[in-house]
Amino acid sequence: MYIVVFVTVPSAKIAGVIATAVVQAKLAACVNIILSIRSVYKWKGKLCRDKEALMVIKTKKTLFPKLADKIRVMHPYQVPEIIGLPIIAGNKPYLKWLNAAVKTR
Repeated sequence: MYIVVFVTVPSAKIAGVIATAVVQAKLAACVNIILSIRSVYKWKGKLCRDKEALMVIKTKKTLFPKLADKIRVMHPYQVPEIIGLPIIAGNKPYLKWLNAAVKTR
């Protein structure tokens, strides 16, 4: 099964560093970086409104634990958002490429 993983980061620079690392480690086939999103949330009782970047990572479900561990080590947030969602359908040639681009386990 393939998944899409969402990760928010404080800057495009950090997104680029993490994206490069997870693709080079074959933990992800592709990472899209969406710049300049606005996040509104409460942290430690305070309402926060931050500019962030969103990473959209394509990988296999079996690689999620290793991917999440690598992201946590590199991520500057105390509690980073790392959320995996299933890909329920997709272009077969793309999914074949995704499968070949990542580790088998």
